[in-house]
Amino acid sequence: MENKFDLGIIGAGPAGYTAAFHARAKGLSVVLFEKDKVGGVCLNNGCIPTKAILHSAELYEEMKCSDDLGITCSDISVDYAKVVERKDKIVEKLRKSLELSLKNAGVVVINSEATLCNNSETLKQVQGDVMGCILADGEIYECKKIITATGSEPRDFENLRFDHEFILSSDDILNLKTLPKSILIIGSGAIGVEWARIFSAFDVEVTVVELAEHLLPLADIEVSKRVERIFKAKKIKTYIANSVEKIEDKKVYLSSGEILEPELVLLAAGRKPHPLDNALSCIGDACGKIQLAHFAIKQAVAEISGVEFNENLVPSVVYGCPEIAWVGKREQDLEEETYKKSSILISALGKSHCDNCTEGFIKILSRDGKVIGAHIVSKEASALIQQIIIAMQNNIAIDDLKKVCFAHPTYSEGIFECLFR
Repeated sequence: MENKFDLGIIGAGPAGYTAAFHARAKGLSVVLFEKDKVGGVCLNNGCIPTKAILHSAELYEEMKCSDDLGITCSDISVDYAKVVERKDKIVEKLRKSLELSLKNAGVVVINSEATLCNNSETLKQVQGDVMGCILADGEIYECKKIITATGSEPRDFENLRFDHEFILSSDDILNLKTLPKSILIIGSGAIGVEWARIFSAFDVEVTVVELAEHLLPLADIEVSKRVERIFKAKKIKTYIANSVEKIEDKKVYLSSGEILEPELVLLAAGRKPHPLDNALSCIGDACGKIQLAHFAIKQAVAEISGVEFNENLVPSVVYGCPEIAWVGKREQDLEEETYKKSSILISALGKSHCDNCTEGFIKILSRDGKVIGAHIVSKEASALIQQIIIAMQNNIAIDDLKKVCFAHPTYSEGIFECLFR
């Protein structure tokens, strides 16, 4: 086969495989390189496996309280090895489906590490009107256009390195076969909060250390305070405005002077991009912007189709019960600006009582009759936020939103009720 393609893509995560599908739909020939597993971090080491484990944790937690629902469950126990086995089966099934879809779409997938050609001897071998070439397994692939989507990896620090035994990364934590008795989680972003919820639901003693003054520091301040309240109710111990100075002999020394001795440590302090040198077109986590799979997917579509999207309207979601979601301006961003705040407690909605999920609120920030930000702590928050984003992206006035008929009983009607407050 002649190694000449319209498009070469390095990295088969959400950004890479989305670009491949859309390019093929436009009739372009595509070669996609992946050194590890198709699907990238999201499918193999992030979103999907974490949510699979989270579902088991939520079900176990609900079963412990089933007496309140008129259902008696006795001798409830957790076989965590089976929880992980289920997670692995889900990931494998989805990965095989993705591989088959790429094959059926006509994407040539090369399972090998790839690099951009950048030395004169290699470039001399490239013939024709091509913009660049990719080198993999000693083969040269000539491509009219090259996209790099090489992802990211868990971040550690000079004084706090992963040892993959006591100090674990978010990759390591997915492969535990037994639950620890206690765990210290460093960082309270989406990864830290979700794993704190998972372990707490499974009756593990959880402690969270956060450098910022509030948990989930990227969220609206009212959301952060609600998370702190939820953690306190779940007996998750938190050290806020604190940091780990050192870890020695499985003892964790905090800047505040406390010494902690957890069975395991999860370092969840974000991810660092993995860009390739000399890359002209870089998308996804590797570009160092918003490290979310749905952002990467929209970047890929924009790269291929040329249709831009509003990067200010990318939703953030933290999973668990209740879910947390937000978009647009936070209240602390508007302290010196004129705006209107409308809010409603989730407990005001009949559906929340039926579901035994009354924790949370919906908050909408507006200016001149238009929504500029929304912050939701609620069951189904990940779906609710999309309704608001549609209104924001299409510049729909609040008065027009009030004309929409929302079904009852739903969580969506909370948006409707909030608009009138």
